[in-house]
Amino acid sequence: MRFRFDRLRVVFAHVGTVLFVFGLVLLVPFTMSLFIAGGKGQDVRAGTFAIPIVISLVLGAACRWQMHSWPGERRVGTPEAMLICVFGWLAVSAVGAIPFSHHLGISYLDAYFEAMSGFTTTGITMLSGLDGMPRSLLFWRSMTQWVGGLGILTFFMALVFEGGLSHRLYGAESAKMEAQRGAPGIWRMLQILWLIYVLWTAAITAALYACGMSLYDAVSHALTCVSTAGYSTHDASIAYYERAGYAHYAAIEYVLILGMWAGATNFLVHYRLLRGGIKALWDSDEMRLWWCVLGGALLLVLGSRLWSAAAAASAGTEPLSGVFRHSLFQAISIGTTTGYSTRDIATDYFPPLAKHVFLALMVIGGCGGSTAAALKIPRFVILGKLMVRQVKKAVKPESEVDLLLVDGRKVSAEEVERTAGLLVAWLVLLLAGSVVTAALSPHGALESASGMFSALGNIGPCYIPVPDMMRLSPAIKVFYIFAMLAGRLEIVPVLILFNPRTWR
Repeated sequence: MRFRFDRLRVVFAHVGTVLFVFGLVLLVPFTMSLFIAGGKGQDVRAGTFAIPIVISLVLGAACRWQMHSWPGERRVGTPEAMLICVFGWLAVSAVGAIPFSHHLGISYLDAYFEAMSGFTTTGITMLSGLDGMPRSLLFWRSMTQWVGGLGILTFFMALVFEGGLSHRLYGAESAKMEAQRGAPGIWRMLQILWLIYVLWTAAITAALYACGMSLYDAVSHALTCVSTAGYSTHDASIAYYERAGYAHYAAIEYVLILGMWAGATNFLVHYRLLRGGIKALWDSDEMRLWWCVLGGALLLVLGSRLWSAAAAASAGTEPLSGVFRHSLFQAISIGTTTGYSTRDIATDYFPPLAKHVFLALMVIGGCGGSTAAALKIPRFVILGKLMVRQVKKAVKPESEVDLLLVDGRKVSAEEVERTAGLLVAWLVLLLAGSVVTAALSPHGALESASGMFSALGNIGPCYIPVPDMMRLSPAIKVFYIFAMLAGRLEIVPVLILFNPRTWR
């Protein structure tokens, strides 16, 4: 069979466009590094941002040039769109890793891990000593998550929707967005998505600043909050503000809770709210299940903290308001796939029941049409209704037809197959990653499983401490990089790389 060079040319031409624009994005931290000194008077090394800017612009222009010099067909079909997605994220992460490797002197694998974790909004970090790092470098770290949070969504809508391919790429998520009462055209939809994204970012920045954060911290955390990503400018994450004695640390946590919820809620719900449709908060199967998941998780986490023997020993030293706030914060943080922490979920602060609830939340994830990751609420709506239908069919006459309906609309057999297929792929990858981690590290079953849950679900926190995460085998890190990308891109676009028919 003939190798598909024409397909690769089309793919790399569009990847070139992504790289060229990415080079322009890098100008933001580069400019910041010229005018703002880093932490404790430090600044980034010369070339920390200049080198990746040049590489990104040159490679982007070269890829676009080869497309114009190619006389063959330039059609973008489903395979091409998926390959553009995969190679685009691989290329952007490769260039985005250079500032970390160049300035911090860490291995390129760790730098690539950090960049991929940022762009996929995962939040697992290979870095420590954040409080003393240059501000421009930490701001770039936050920017990777903000760009990745909505960038992947809008990029593929713009690239694929006009060709009628968004349904295959997004599965239940795109179908949900299309089916709801949103905006009429794709470009109008893009404008609405970005407007909501920017407005929430600005609102959270203002609220955090009003609560006592510095403007730099407020902007940095707003970028990683709405994107449900979770990078912080401090090693202690959000717990830093309580430990540092900020007067309004509790208000800061509640602002972030609202921001995380907003980022993980379907953006078309926000659109309807802006138009006065308050019923959007509860009039769909997705939103009703979303509230149930968050409310149930809070009750279980809070209850286990209050009633377990480990929690009872310290119950007298912490007020009920503090227990409630920390339980709510971590339930929302994990449930929205953000990953901030006010209490480390790997410690004994949270009893075993709470830790298992967190694992379940890592699989469920947020709403469709949001910046959240994991399997997402709409798919669990379909799976739940499918299970109920199967139970009913067992006691109903065979001649009686029982349709699978979501919000009063029939769910196609193709949609059910995609949902089931993605669930199976998730389970296989979770098992494989857990086995690899357990085999190549000293960590037990729960810790090994949580690491893969975190990577594939694009969560961040897990039951492996950050210092131990940095010391993991390179093979585990590579597997987690693959898992982060697969989880963010809904697995299928990554798996087609291994299908021989893709290349002939």
